[in-house]
Amino acid sequence: MSAPDCLRRDEVEAGLAMLHGWSVRGDALVADYQLGSFRDAVAFTAEIADVADQLDHHPEWRVAYRRVEVSTTTHDAGGLTRLDLLLATQVSAVAAARGADVVDLD
Repeated sequence: MSAPDCLRRDEVEAGLAMLHGWSVRGDALVADYQLGSFRDAVAFTAEIADVADQLDHHPEWRVAYRRVEVSTTTHDAGGLTRLDLLLATQVSAVAAARGADVVDLD
């Protein structure tokens, strides 16, 4: 199977326009969420894992008490692909369902 094609900058920007709380950092899409407790944060990552397994596209994340930073890129493509935007969209939906607050990364 060949690597997916990287998105052009305008395609990434169009995708970001529909994603609350996500931004580009380097060659990755990144979002930072705050949940009600450490246990809620870990449960959130478990739901992200389910989504990632369904898409066969796995992000990186960091849990720091109630905060979860999620990062996605397509390593074998060397940048962002449609899978990254799809994963970010689904992670956003899980975050909204859990009542997670977006932490401004700026």
